[in-house]
Amino acid sequence: MIKGTIIVAKDICKGCELCIASCPVHCIGLSDQLNIKGYHFAQLIADTCTGCVNCAVVCPDSAITVYRMAKPAKKVAA
Repeated sequence: MIKGTIIVAKDICKGCELCIASCPVHCIGLSDQLNIKGYHFAQLIADTCTGCVNCAVVCPDSAITVYRMAKPAKKVAA
């Protein structure tokens, strides 16, 4: 399985929850903390991210950056 992770610019996020609704593996949730604008911001809550970028695509403020982990190289039989 491909692994990924996200970084949320918490001071830009307004907690609209579009990223939460678009995540196929349900790994995004709202923080209990507030950002400088007074919103609960999105954060990674589970280690199941696949790097699908759905969250970044739907984010109206471009507050999410997605990183994909490199696939391990396949071993070649000798």
